[in-house]
Amino acid sequence: MIRFEQVSKVYPDGTAAVDDLSFEVREGELVTLVGPSGCGKTTTMMMVNRLIEPTSGRVLLAGDDISAVDPVRLRRRIGYVIQQVGLFPHRTILDNTATVPALIGWKRSKARERAAELLDLVGLDPSVYGPRYPAQLSGGQRQRVGVARALAADPPVLLMDEPFGAVDPVVRERLQNEFLKLQATVRKTVLMVTHDIEEAVRMGDRIAVYGQGRVEQYDTPAAVLGRPATPYVAEFVGADRGLKRLSVTTIEPADLEQPPVARLDEPAAGAAERLREEGARWAVVLNGGGELHGWVSAQALERVGGRGTVGDTARRMEAWVPVGAPLKRAFGEMLQHDAGWVAVVDGSRFAGVLTPAKLHEALRRSVDADAHGIPRGEVEFDSVADA
Repeated sequence: MIRFEQVSKVYPDGTAAVDDLSFEVREGELVTLVGPSGCGKTTTMMMVNRLIEPTSGRVLLAGDDISAVDPVRLRRRIGYVIQQVGLFPHRTILDNTATVPALIGWKRSKARERAAELLDLVGLDPSVYGPRYPAQLSGGQRQRVGVARALAADPPVLLMDEPFGAVDPVVRERLQNEFLKLQATVRKTVLMVTHDIEEAVRMGDRIAVYGQGRVEQYDTPAAVLGRPATPYVAEFVGADRGLKRLSVTTIEPADLEQPPVARLDEPAAGAAERLREEGARWAVVLNGGGELHGWVSAQALERVGGRGTVGDTARRMEAWVPVGAPLKRAFGEMLQHDAGWVAVVDGSRFAGVLTPAKLHEALRRSVDADAHGIPRGEVEFDSVADA
C-alpha cells in the first residue's frame, strides 16, 4: 500500500533528515516508526501526504507515485491523527468529526450521519458528546474524536504522529487497547510515529527502528526484540528486551501443562483418594461442561474427611487468561494473585495451566523459532521444567 524507494530528504542547510529510505507497508498493516527525537520518523510520515516533499526517491501509494497527485486530493484520501488532536474549538464534536466528508462534497446529513457512526465506534455516544465542544472533553476523549475524524471519510491509509503521547499512562494504555480493537475491525493501513519502544512493540505488526535518518531494522516486534540487527538496535530496545518480548509472545496450547482435574459434583472422598495416588497437591475444578470453576487442594479435601462434593470445598480461580493472550498478561496474573500458575481457557473451556517454567520455555521457543525461521512447535531444547 505504501512504498518508499530510496527516499532522501536534505534541507537547504545540508541537514539530512532521511537518507536512502526503502521499505514497504502492506495493505491493512500497522507499522510503527520508532526512534529518538530528530531521527526522521515524522519527516518520513509527512512525506506520505506531501506535507514534506522528498529531495530524491519516490513514495508510492497503492502503486501510484504521489508526486504526480494533487496534494489536496491526496490528503483527503489519507487520515491524519496528531498528538495535539487539532480540533476546531468553535465547532461541535459532531461537526469536527464530519469535517473531511463535508470537504469532499458529502451532503451535510450524510456527513453528520457518518460522524455519529464513528463517534459511537470510538466509544463516544453521539447523542451525549456530539453537541459538545472540544473544551468540554477530557484529553483522552479529544484523542478519540481525532481518530474518529481521521476515519470519517473512510480513507485507506491512516497516519498517526504520537497519537497517545499527550495523555496520562492509564488513559494511554486504554486508548491503545481501544485503537487495536478498532483496527481489527476497520483494517486500515497505518503508519504510526512513536518514540516509545513499548508502544511500538505493543501496537505494530512491524517496526521500523530508526537511527539517524536511516532504518536500522524493519521487522516484526518479536524479531526486533529477539534478534536485534545491529548493536544500535540492541541498545535502543534495551537490555530488558526479553521482558518486552513477553508482550508479543502469545500462549499456545503446546505451552500448557495438564494438571489433575476434579468435577464439581464429584464426591470429595474419591477426589482426595485420586490426588493421593497421583501425589498431587491440588486439582483444577471443572463443571459438567468442562468449563473452569476453580481449584481445590488435596489438603482441603482431606480436612473435610471426604464428606460432600468437590464443589463444597473448591475455591474460586482468580488467575486465568485465554489462549492467545500474551505471556506478559499471564505473568502479570501470577504476580497480582501471588499464584504459582495460571489457568488458561479456550473460549469457555479449560485448556490447561501455564507455570513459570512453561512460560520461560515458551519464550525461549519463540526466540529460537524466529532465529531459525521455523514454527515454535518444532523447536527442541532441554526444558527447564524437566531439569
